[in-house]
Amino acid sequence: MAIANFQEKLLFFTRQKSRISNQLSNVQMNQLAATKKISQSQMEYNQVLQDLYYDPDYGYGTEEYSEILLQLQNDHEFELASLNAWESQLDLQKENLETQLNEINGYESAWQKLLMQNIKVDFTFGGHGGGK
Repeated sequence: MAIANFQEKLLFFTRQKSRISNQLSNVQMNQLAATKKISQSQMEYNQVLQDLYYDPDYGYGTEEYSEILLQLQNDHEFELASLNAWESQLDLQKENLETQLNEINGYESAWQKLLMQNIKVDFTFGGHGGGK
């Protein structure tokens, strides 16, 4: 009966590891999305700056250029700050899930050793669980 309990506990750990691995995979996909979004934002910002520079009405050398440039920079910095905060949150989630996964691996290893020890004791004493 004890062996069945050990095996049930090991199956529980396997299920937990699977659940956490799935969550970890989702976080990693979100990290890729965040990185892509940051890259896209930077490319779009660079294009807007270039378009503004050469704009005949508001481009470089006009009175409005500095004001528009400052507004674009502020908007871009705000967007980057939001994206970086999202990326930091994802990093923390990933770290937390990896810690949980390592903890479960440790528990699983300990329970596997207990199971092997229990099986060894049962075989050593003829299947009587160490009794006389």
